[in-house]
Amino acid sequence: MTEVTKETFGTLPDGGGVVDKFILKSDSVTVEIISFGCIVTTLQTKDRHGKVADIVLGFDNLEGYIKKHPYFGAVVGRVANRISSGKFSIDGQEYQLAINKEPNSIHGGIKGFDKALWTPEVLPNGVRFALVSPDKDEGFPGELKVWVTYTLAEGELTIDYRAKTSKTTPVNLTNHSYFNLAGHGAPNIYDHEVCITAESYLPADDVQIPTGEIASVQNTYFDLRKAVKLGSHMQQFHMNGFDHNFCLPIGKDKKHCARVYHPATGRVLDVCTTQPGVQFYTMNAVTEPIKGKNGATYCKHSAFCLETQNWPDAVNKLNFPDSLLRPGEEYQHTTWLKFSAA
Repeated sequence: MTEVTKETFGTLPDGGGVVDKFILKSDSVTVEIISFGCIVTTLQTKDRHGKVADIVLGFDNLEGYIKKHPYFGAVVGRVANRISSGKFSIDGQEYQLAINKEPNSIHGGIKGFDKALWTPEVLPNGVRFALVSPDKDEGFPGELKVWVTYTLAEGELTIDYRAKTSKTTPVNLTNHSYFNLAGHGAPNIYDHEVCITAESYLPADDVQIPTGEIASVQNTYFDLRKAVKLGSHMQQFHMNGFDHNFCLPIGKDKKHCARVYHPATGRVLDVCTTQPGVQFYTMNAVTEPIKGKNGATYCKHSAFCLETQNWPDAVNKLNFPDSLLRPGEEYQHTTWLKFSAA
């Protein structure tokens, strides 16, 4: 049985509206989500001894989320990940987006869905958020209506994404939660064991745009089909971390794509999705410490993300899965995050 309660989290400046917080509580997991950016601010789970810890990075108050931060906990869109040079063409017409991660566009632009105030609706076991993104919003064509639904059942958090458009437009929605299964204040994730079931990944250039090649993980740093201890694996291959898309079977079937285990606490995260890819990111780009919840400091390699998604820059790559949503169609994808202890 899931209990859902609501309280006020804060008020946006300049009459921007009231931000609500929704608390979803089951016997084993408590999730807190705000209507600003559909951000997961807290996710508490039990270790093997029943001890509870908050395992997602974030801030104590709304001010932290309004300021620039690395998309902690947010829903990002219209298009998650990078679009090369912020350009794409549909039916011969070129569109130019804002460049917010030189020299590319990333995660929806300067004011993406992560910085929008969504309209909430309480459900028996969760909350649904709705947003209307107007035609030409951040340079994207068409009015896009979006619904993101979070539901909690025992140890499983389900995130369902739906969208409809008035004009053909690229859409790629994901959640950008940062996890540390030892607890959000733990210094790094080197002791986490990671398994990603993908047979292939996307090599990228020096500005993180996929080259177009779909490469086998066999005998490479990217072969995570058997669990590896993150710190020693990175050390073995002399790598700085991960920020790469792993390719999953294409099709709308539910598939298990990742498992992360923290031996010291026994906490386990299993990820399933209908998406064709998952971006594994190990917080490599954080150069300055970030002050987070309860006085915690977040630094490089303090957390990992598993962003279920379409492949980056798919709108510009004919051999990648189609990222265009057309009038009369419905965008619909689901991701399942299952938390347990072993």
